[in-house]
Amino acid sequence: MSSTIEDYALIGDCQTAALVGRDGSIDWLCWPRFDSAACLAALLGTRENGRWRIAPADVDARIRRRYRPDTLILETEFETGDGAVTLIDFMPMRDTASDVVRIVAGRRGRVRMRMELILRFDYGASVPWVTRLSDNGGIRAIAGPDLVVLRTPAPLHGEDATTVSEFDVTEGESVPFVLTHGPSHLHVPRAVDPHRALQRTEDEWKIWCGQCNMSGPWAEVVRRSLITLKALIYQPTGGIVAAPTTSLPECPGGVRNWDYRFCWLRDATLAILALLNAGCMNEARAWRGWLERTVAGNPEQIQIMYGLAGERRLPELEIPWLSGYEGSRPVRVGNAAAAQLQLDVFGELMDALHQARKAGIAPDEYVWPLQRALVEHLEKIWQSADQGMWETRGGPQHFTSSKVLAWVALDRAVKAVEIFGRHGPVDRWRVARDRIHADVCRLGYSESRGCFVQSYNSDVLDASLLLIPLTGFLPAADQRVRRTIAAIQRELTVDGLVRRYPTSRGDDGLPPGEGFFLACSFWLADDLILLGQYDEARTLFERLLGLRNDVGLLAEEYDPVSRRMVGNFPQAFSHIGLVNTALNLTRAMGPATQRGLEQTPAG
Repeated sequence: MSSTIEDYALIGDCQTAALVGRDGSIDWLCWPRFDSAACLAALLGTRENGRWRIAPADVDARIRRRYRPDTLILETEFETGDGAVTLIDFMPMRDTASDVVRIVAGRRGRVRMRMELILRFDYGASVPWVTRLSDNGGIRAIAGPDLVVLRTPAPLHGEDATTVSEFDVTEGESVPFVLTHGPSHLHVPRAVDPHRALQRTEDEWKIWCGQCNMSGPWAEVVRRSLITLKALIYQPTGGIVAAPTTSLPECPGGVRNWDYRFCWLRDATLAILALLNAGCMNEARAWRGWLERTVAGNPEQIQIMYGLAGERRLPELEIPWLSGYEGSRPVRVGNAAAAQLQLDVFGELMDALHQARKAGIAPDEYVWPLQRALVEHLEKIWQSADQGMWETRGGPQHFTSSKVLAWVALDRAVKAVEIFGRHGPVDRWRVARDRIHADVCRLGYSESRGCFVQSYNSDVLDASLLLIPLTGFLPAADQRVRRTIAAIQRELTVDGLVRRYPTSRGDDGLPPGEGFFLACSFWLADDLILLGQYDEARTLFERLLGLRNDVGLLAEEYDPVSRRMVGNFPQAFSHIGLVNTALNLTRAMGPATQRGLEQTPAG
């Protein structure tokens, strides 16, 4: 089994996802949605280590891999002393069922191959009952609501609760395997032609990539991140999942292990700017539609995150039978942070809808009344303490970035009236907006430190302060902002990588220890661009690109000491940051400038 996050590549069908290791093992696979029970969960360590591995019998095979250009089709090349084969892994865009297709293609000589499939449902808790299909072309596995079918022309037999196949592949031959999921109470899902599915999947991805509006030195890099983001969008609803995994730790062996298979409002504006500027208009419209539907209802009930279809109940549970990634426990399903008060989500939501309006994506008629209701509720609660955008579990505080985003919400409400002719109490909103601005500048700025700080009247730095110029709260040239950026570079940054905040003191209610947050590192590059320090920003951006794994994927965080990725993987927020920074470096009016121009003189 692959042992580090960097060893994995992503395949998916825009409704489900799987992680494929360098050794040909699929160790994480979720069905029927990202937030549903895992079919294979070796990454987290099940009792029987559920996985699906196809590889040469020769354990000394040399391995190389890549994605086919402009697709999410993974090719892993194995070379042995007897020959060479390519393992082609992909998931066709879903029709009525979800399929994982694996094709072993002979390239040279004759290679002995071995396939091992250990199916475990419900996060490894349920061992299915396995029988042969009536046509003797594969097996069927059932446990409770889940049904999985494996079809292949290769011979299959059982060994210790494992389905095994041993076969030879010669040059020019190919042996396909198709794993299909469906509900157990329905008929066995129909078979797909693996080779036709491969051609269709390649065509569909290349057609989609053709719409991406990218050029310049990082066009290929950005397309790879856009493909990753596309794979993390739940196509039926437009929701963007933060990551397809749960409980990959921020510090191996630690307890900062969270379930990221949900949609966060904090990603709203940066995601929509990345999609709009890259030419992904359909995805931007779908994301905006998800936002509008999901937050509809009583403004007092707004959450920071939701399920892929807008589900609100996301109870956090611990799965005691899983040992966790490298022993990192507990393994969690669900996320209790959904119940936290985070004032920044009001600003992210209002700004995302504002940026969509600027781009000509007209919202539904009911949205403005909903926005008014949200702003009116925010007027009542903006002075409350909250848990902040990092979802700390050490008690509410008056986080500076939360108040900055509260200002953003009021500012965009004012602009909806001034620019787009919406109706609302604009004079009252202006007063509230300016009051928040003055409040932040008075209480969120430390005269003794000469910079903005994490929370009111504290002395702690926080990388979320990098959003001050990126949201338009103050220009980057403001001396208070300049000094804040310099302080973050001095105290939270190592080789350009930025920590969210100091964790050594345990102020967030959790034991110390986490990696450097990649999205924050991209924000620093964006701030440097706004300051006109393009060479420094470019150097930092190239440093961040060098942290991607061999197939261009980024996790949530990076540990420069162990030189390893940490946190959930692949992380949408990291790839959103990559896209936006590339756009900021190559366009005069990139996302940072577009958002920064919202700045309103005050304070």
